Amino acid sequence: MVLAVPSDDFNQDLATAEEVKEFCEMNCGIDMSMADISHVIGANEHPFYKAVKAENGFAPWWNFNKVLIDGDGVVVGTWVSNTKPDAPAITRRIEPILTT
Repeated sequence: MVLAVPSDDFNQDLATAEEVKEFCEMNCGIDMSMADISHVIGANEHPFYKAVKAENGFAPWWNFNKVLIDGDGVVVGTWVSNTKPDAPAITRRIEPILTT
């Protein structure tokens, strides 16, 4: 499953998650499950991002960061925003997970 997590921590997102989803669908052709707008950095960051930072030292620094979690809930990879979703660095990590 791919889950998008919109955040206005970088002062770019729209007012509601529904507006963000509609924008992504219409302008980027992205149709995926989407969480509500969440803090990904700072004092109010979501507990998920706190845990990822504590375990892996990874914190988003801009939009479109990627975190790959295996079926056991273990973070197996993180990528910065300029890494394309279908980049070999990501697909090489996904393929073994799908075969287990």
